[in-house]
Amino acid sequence: MRTAYSVETVRAAERELMARLPEGALMQRAAAGLAAACAELLGRGAQGGRVYGSRVVLLVGSGDNGGDALYAGARLARRGAGVTAVLLAPERAHAAGLAALRRAGGRAVGAGGAEALIRRADLVVDGIVGIGGKGGLRPDAVPLAEAAERARGAVVAVDLPSGVDADTGEVRGTALRADLTVTFGTHKPGLLVDPAREYAGSVRLVDIGLELPAEPVLEALQHADVARLLPVPGAESDKYRRGVVGIAAGSARYPGAAVLAVSGALRGGAGAVRYVGPAARDVIARFPETLVSDRGPEHAGRVQAWVVGPGAGDDAGPVAEVLAADVPVLIDADGLRLADVSAVRARRAPTLMTPHAGEAAALLGVEREEVEGGRLAAARELAGRYGATVLLKGSTTLVADPGAGTATAVRVNPTGTSWLATAGSGDVLSGLAGSLLAAGLAPLDAGSAAAYLHGLAGRFAADGAPVGAHDVAETLPAAWRDVVRG
Repeated sequence: MRTAYSVETVRAAERELMARLPEGALMQRAAAGLAAACAELLGRGAQGGRVYGSRVVLLVGSGDNGGDALYAGARLARRGAGVTAVLLAPERAHAAGLAALRRAGGRAVGAGGAEALIRRADLVVDGIVGIGGKGGLRPDAVPLAEAAERARGAVVAVDLPSGVDADTGEVRGTALRADLTVTFGTHKPGLLVDPAREYAGSVRLVDIGLELPAEPVLEALQHADVARLLPVPGAESDKYRRGVVGIAAGSARYPGAAVLAVSGALRGGAGAVRYVGPAARDVIARFPETLVSDRGPEHAGRVQAWVVGPGAGDDAGPVAEVLAADVPVLIDADGLRLADVSAVRARRAPTLMTPHAGEAAALLGVEREEVEGGRLAAARELAGRYGATVLLKGSTTLVADPGAGTATAVRVNPTGTSWLATAGSGDVLSGLAGSLLAAGLAPLDAGSAAAYLHGLAGRFAADGAPVGAHDVAETLPAAWRDVVRG
C-alpha cells in the first residue's frame, strides 16, 4: 500500500530525524537520491544518453528544495555535466549548497535571461518552492515555469512540482509541470490527487529514513491489498452465504442502466443478483441468471445489500424503500438526487454514495469546478454531511468514510484510464461495489476494491482504444484474476 502524509507530519518527522543526524546529513540523503534519478533520466535521454557533457539547469528558490537541487547539481557537475543554477532569490539561496555547486564546477546566474538557458537544457530541475508552498508560483517564477514546459529537456521536480498544494492536490495559480517528481520520505497527498497529480508526471520515492505514524492521510491500494479484500467462496458456500445483492435501477427511458448495473454485480463476488424495476425484460434477456421481482424493493426477497439509482429517472419511491432497509446500501446517479439527506443520516446500516464531480457539486451546492479543483475536500465534506462513505468518481477516484477529517485516511484509486469516461461505466462500477457490499465488505473496502478492479478492467478493455461500458464489465473477471495472481 502506498501512503501519503500531511506537510505537518512530514515536517515533524524531519525535525526528529535531523536532531539525531549530523548537520546537513538529511539534505545530503535527499540530494543523493535526486542526483541518481536525474542521472538515470539523462542516461535514457535522446541528447547523448549520458551525464557527461549534458546541460543541466537548476531553478533554485530560497528554501530547502533549492538546497536539495544545488547539492544534487554539484553531484552531477562532478560527473561532467554542465550545471547552471538560476537563483530566484540570490541573497536567500542555500549558502552551503551553492558553495558545493561552485566547487564542483557549476555556476550560478540570476533569473534575468534564464529562459534561453532553459530552452537549451537537457534537464531542468525544479527547486523553486517546497512542500510548504501555497497559491501557485510568484509572478517572477512564472516565466521560468513556462519556459521549462516549452523546453526540449526533461523536467524533474524536487519533492513536488512548484505551485501545487502538497496537502490538498489543489492548484490555485500557475504551477510547474514535471516529467518526473522525486519525493522524499513519503508521498504527499498532492502527488496522488488531481489536479496536482497531473503536474507531477512519474513519481519516484526516495527513502531518507523518516519515522512516520501508522495512520496516513491518504492510502492507495496495490494488487496485494485488493487481493486480501476480495471474497473467496468456501467449500460450504451457497449463493445465499456468498451474499445476494439487490439492484433497484433503470426506467422506461434508461433500461440500459439496469442492464449495466446487473452486469457489474454479477462479476462482483456475490452469490446472486436480484433485480427490481421496469427493465426486467431487458435484464433477463441479457442475464437470465438474474432473480427478477416486480413487487418493489420491500417485497423483493432476501438481500444482503442494495444498489439504487442508476437510470432511475424521477421515481423516488424505490429510493425511499431501499434507504429504509436494514442492510448496506449503495446510492448512485439519480438516486443521489432523490435521496433525502436526513433519511441517509438516520440509517443504521452502512451507506456508500458514488457521485461524479457534477453530482457531488449539486449535493454540496457548489460549482463543478470547485469539486474538481478540490477533490479531497469535497469527498470529505460530502461524507461528513451525509454520514456515509463517499466514492467520488473522476480522474482521481477517492473513497472517504464519514467523519474523514484531515487526520483520517482517505483512499485514492491508482488504476483507471481516461477511456473510462464513457456512458454507463459508472453503472457497472455501482453494481460491482454493491456486490462486494453484499459479500460482506465494509463500504470503504468495497468502494476501494471496486474502483481498483473497475479501473484495471478499463485499462485491459481499452488497451489504448475507445471502449464501451459493456466491454469493461466483460473484462472484470480478467482484472480479478490479475489481482489475485499478483
